[in-house]
Parts: sequence; C-alpha cells; structure tokens
Amino acid sequence: MFLDENSLRALLLSFIAGMSTLLGAFILFTMKEKNEKLVSMALGFSGGVMISVSFTHLLPHAHELLESAYGEKIGLLLQTIFLLIGVVIAGGLDRFVPHINTGSCEEYKHQNLFRVGFISTLAIGLHNFPEGVATFMAGYNDLSLGISVALAITLHNIPEGISVAMPIYCATGSKKKAFKYTFLSGIVEPIGALLTYFVLRPYINNFTLGAIFALISGIMLYIAIEELIPSSRQYKYIRTAIISTFVGIIMMPLTHILH
Repeated sequence: MFLDENSLRALLLSFIAGMSTLLGAFILFTMKEKNEKLVSMALGFSGGVMISVSFTHLLPHAHELLESAYGEKIGLLLQTIFLLIGVVIAGGLDRFVPHINTGSCEEYKHQNLFRVGFISTLAIGLHNFPEGVATFMAGYNDLSLGISVALAITLHNIPEGISVAMPIYCATGSKKKAFKYTFLSGIVEPIGALLTYFVLRPYINNFTLGAIFALISGIMLYIAIEELIPSSRQYKYIRTAIISTFVGIIMMPLTHILH
C-alpha cells in the first residue's frame, strides 16, 4: 500500500515530534551543568504553546467539523464532551503512571536500572502515544494545523527526553543506554501515527476528526496546566517562567502569518 501525500506528511510530522525526545537527551549531555533557568523557560514556553494551540487551532477546528456534521448546538455539546474525555484520559495516565523528574544524580545512582529505565520509558511512552495520534490526524487534515501541533508537542518532548535520559545516565553512567531508552520512549509517537494510518484512516470524516481534535485539546490542556506550568515554577526563576508561558501563548497565533 502506497502512502498518499497527506499520510506521508502526517507521518513525517509525527516522527519529527517523537524523535525530539532525543534532542532533550542531546541537550542534557552537552550542558556542563544543569541550567535551571533554561529548563524553567522551556517548560513555561511549552505550556503556553500547548494552551494556545488548543484554543486557537484545535478547538476551533473541532467545533467547525462537529457543527458541520450535527449542527451548532449538538456540535458544541459534542466538542465539550470530547474535551472533557481528553482531560479524563490525561488525568488517568497522570494518576497511574509515575512522574519522572530531572533531579540530581544523587536521586538515582543507587536505584535499580531496570526499574528506573522501565518506569521512565513507560511514563513518557504512554504520554507520547496519543500525541502521535494527534499529530497524524492534524497533519493529515491540514498542513498548517499539523505543523502547529507538531511544534507544540516537539517543545513538550524536549524536556521529556531530559527526564528519561537523566535517571538512566545517572544509574548506569552510559550515554549510549540513556539515548537508547530515550529513543524507545520517543518512537512510540510515530508508532501511534502508523496505527492511526492503518486503523483510523478509512474512517476519517468530520465527526472523527472533530472528536479527536477535541480529545487532544483536553489532553494538551491537562498536560500544560497540571504538569508543564507548575514544573516551570518549581525553580527560583518564577518571573522567567511566567514570561515564557505568555510568549508561548502569544507566538502561536502569529504563526498564521507564515502560512
């Protein structure tokens, strides 16, 4: 089966977004010491981008698609329902999958490698799977929307890559193993996109697109509000984190100028 142009474009965007976790590991190993200000900026900016993409790209598209299928009132009701389902899904993952932080090596060096590696890879992988679905569906439907979603997820995945690579490297002293585990967590994203292509593509219509866009909005808003923004403020650079969040929010609508 040959890939059509839309599918190839969507899969490529998903692959780039997923592999950005490796960029997080690369940044970790090129920094001589942990730059907390940079981490705070990256987390805040990523949270702002996710909020902006949800409200200026995904939700308007979801509303338009669901309204065209079911009318204004039913479309708005369905959008809200799927948005809440997305929040519940993200909350469920957050509840049952442990958080992995990017603390010092002292927190990791005495822990078992398999436990640390498995938990960190599982946590990020489970978060990346629905993101792969989101990137594929957005990129398949609209190039501009796909790029915006891929950018938001890429910025989110960079600190996630650090959160996987840090405990693995501290537990083993091996950069190779740290990159390996980071790669495994990131490759889940394009795998999610591939499964979407083979399973969901025949059923893509206004309802499925609108429902998935609303779902992903809920997931991204939860990640931004519950994880990224609070994490950006846990360091002493609170003002920097706030400014970075607003820069992320403001920047995404401006990308329309480029298209």
